[in-house]
Amino acid sequence: MISSVRGEVLEIGLDHAVVEVGGVGLAVQATPGTLARLRRGEPGRLATALVVREDSLTLFGFADDEERELFGLLQTVSGIGPRIALATLAVLTPDALRRALVDADLTTLTRVPGIGRKGAERLALELRDKVVAPAATPATPPAGNGGNPRRDQVVEALVGLGFAAKPAESSVDAVLAVDTDADPSALLRAALTRLGGKGGR
Repeated sequence: MISSVRGEVLEIGLDHAVVEVGGVGLAVQATPGTLARLRRGEPGRLATALVVREDSLTLFGFADDEERELFGLLQTVSGIGPRIALATLAVLTPDALRRALVDADLTTLTRVPGIGRKGAERLALELRDKVVAPAATPATPPAGNGGNPRRDQVVEALVGLGFAAKPAESSVDAVLAVDTDADPSALLRAALTRLGGKGGR
């Protein structure tokens, strides 16, 4: 398992970064909040998890070991794959996620795209005893980098998370109708929340 990568950040996209390690550029999938901590052309470090499939090897990156552990824990629940696990960490901070699991807060859990009420109930039932509720803190998502709205890139990122193109486009357009100046990271988070509010895919 590749547990971490460290090196110069060559590229930062809406859903991934490319980190040079030993002369090799590794594409690492990550949440907007994690990507917002990186700077192109500067050294960066990500805790990572390698997901192996018959037809692919995908490296997922996280701000710290805590996020990586939650990513793995989420996937122990039936029906939760790496894409939904990453989307969960994109919508909820680790503290907010642990609190929602311990409190069986289905409203919060169903904000995540791809998680409906039954999925939220299953998450709470199976994981509430495996996490510790944090001290009371506001569940505020991390701020993203500034920039101009990039509709097509955000739609592409949502499709990469497993959403169909039409719902992805509709959610992005709905967010832009309210906030035309939303930066890409904020736009992606808002679109994810809107899709999650519809009960998942």
